[in-house]
Amino acid sequence: MLEEAKIRTQALQARMKDEGIQKAVFTDESSIAYLAGFWGYLGIEFGRPTMLVVDADDAPVVITPLMESEMVAAMTWVEDVRTWEDMGQRTWGRALAGALGDNPAAIHIERNTIPAIVRNHLDDTYPGVPLKDISPVLGAMRTVKSPFEIGVMKEAGQIAGAMMAAAHNSLREGAPEYESAIAVIEAGSRKAATFLTAKGWERFVSPMIHNLQILQSGADASMVHRRASVKAYAKFDPVYFCFCNMAQFKQYKLGFDRMFHIGEVKDKDRAVQQAAIDAQQAAITAIRPGVIAEDVAAAANAVYRERGFETGYRTGRSIGVAYLEAPELKAGDKTVLRAGMTFAVDGGISVDGVTAGRIGDSIVVTDTGFEYITQYPREILLSKA
Repeated sequence: MLEEAKIRTQALQARMKDEGIQKAVFTDESSIAYLAGFWGYLGIEFGRPTMLVVDADDAPVVITPLMESEMVAAMTWVEDVRTWEDMGQRTWGRALAGALGDNPAAIHIERNTIPAIVRNHLDDTYPGVPLKDISPVLGAMRTVKSPFEIGVMKEAGQIAGAMMAAAHNSLREGAPEYESAIAVIEAGSRKAATFLTAKGWERFVSPMIHNLQILQSGADASMVHRRASVKAYAKFDPVYFCFCNMAQFKQYKLGFDRMFHIGEVKDKDRAVQQAAIDAQQAAITAIRPGVIAEDVAAAANAVYRERGFETGYRTGRSIGVAYLEAPELKAGDKTVLRAGMTFAVDGGISVDGVTAGRIGDSIVVTDTGFEYITQYPREILLSKA
């Protein structure tokens, strides 16, 4: 992982030279993980920014709170790790000034994700110095995944499959939703642990699956992103599991969703769910190199219209070290698909207050079409008990 991150940073520096970019400050955790190989620190939510400063010609600099520095230094390939403290003269602003040097001609930042306190500091400290956006440069690099990255994502896919199987096995009439969430966390964590050792860099990678389980059942299934509650499952309930904030490994994040039904499925629920499945499959079947991103969405939308439904959902989003990357499978995105791109591809219909139909998988674009990263039956699914 660290050698891969080092190679990415060197490639970024080459692109920066080509674009005439000298200094860039990265503050987004996913970008820092992508380039420097570390994450998991307590950061801006506690008022403590961690930053990566990349110079086109010099070695990169990590700036991190003193309390995080031992772990960060052990997790990253970057040799220059500079620390700061909450009190006294060793502030993060001074550390950043040392990394940026005197009178920078321009500072490139991640415009849409930079924390307000860092942006305000740059505005106040460097008046008149242009703040430009480095995000398109790094985003272009992250669009096509390397074989190493795809390998990690496939491991994440196996973890996600174990999570979904546990979700399925937990379903029975009268069981509370939160018990399913507990089963998912346990199964995913145990599967993730099989891919890890307690040596070297990997000792910092936790197998624990975390975040609140997105789960809704019955008439609430149409709400899309309600969290698991104490509600008990009833016969015929549709039950929706979304793992989009949980199916991740070594910072790589997938999209993965399934809908189940308790005992039996009503005709209306069956029709809605089958439409979602068919729309997703139409989109996935359209995926191959050379296809325009919005045309994949159009294939799904044609199925919705044919079945008498409308949807406001995008059909898919790029996935990687961030939850949302570029491009997206939606109207207006004219990106040409290339081998190595990875997407979460969804089918989704909501009938407010009544039911829903949903399915989601992660895929990688191959030279001839696509390959699934996530695996679970793509059909009407009933509880096993």
